[in-house]
Amino acid sequence: MIISTDQRTPTEIESSLARLIEPLEHAAVAVSGGVDSMTLAVVCGRVLGQRFSAFHAVSPAVPSIATQRVKHYAQRFGWDLQIFEAGEFSDPEYLANPFNRCYFCKSNLYDRIAENTEYQVFSGANADDLGDFRPGLIAARERAVRHPYVEIDASKAHVRALAAHLELHEVEALPAMPCLSSRVESGIRIQATDLAFVNAVEELLRERLQADTARCRIGHAGVRIELDEAALTDIGSAEQADLRAEISNYCASSDRVFCGFERYARGSAFLRS
Repeated sequence: MIISTDQRTPTEIESSLARLIEPLEHAAVAVSGGVDSMTLAVVCGRVLGQRFSAFHAVSPAVPSIATQRVKHYAQRFGWDLQIFEAGEFSDPEYLANPFNRCYFCKSNLYDRIAENTEYQVFSGANADDLGDFRPGLIAARERAVRHPYVEIDASKAHVRALAAHLELHEVEALPAMPCLSSRVESGIRIQATDLAFVNAVEELLRERLQADTARCRIGHAGVRIELDEAALTDIGSAEQADLRAEISNYCASSDRVFCGFERYARGSAFLRS
């Protein structure tokens, strides 16, 4: 395991971001509702004031809880918030769900933002993302989208520390929450009904188990539920027999095969060519 020796404080990270952002006449942040983009939007709002806009896309792939969070922060901090449909569900290449589906998702997202603003567009990608499989970064590069955290070499840990420093307590410890389409195994066509099913199951698990991480995966073999270690132990207890039966019955009622519960594995729905 590599242990980071980067000891920059949240104040130093915030100052680095401010120096990068302040010279811009205007900026727009693509805000998903996660800790990275929400924290970046707060910093941009502080630095640029009325020269900043937040753009949030809604679609069947975006959990409603994320949209609610973005609206709450926009009201709290006085953002100019633009909510729009990115249009990826009209894109046959996205719906086909290839291993690089995220490229088509981000292409639609950034194209729609560009249609509604001439501002420099920022994403919340952080330095850790560069070591992961992120085809959306290709779409961003093609459209000159900038990644402030990457430019100052700020990791996910830096972002979380900055969120805590800014007292963004609702988001500082948020688990990773990629779009709902990421739960569908590559090669299975993306359908709004499947994503609604996934969202309902995950909301139930978060509510009943207080799980930090819950993923309802739709795979070629059927539906499997992935949980963090503590939640996986909890779901196996006698006290949770009713919840296990409820999920199994919910799958059966929608003609889905339930494959059981597993330990969470990041990106396990991708089948790369």
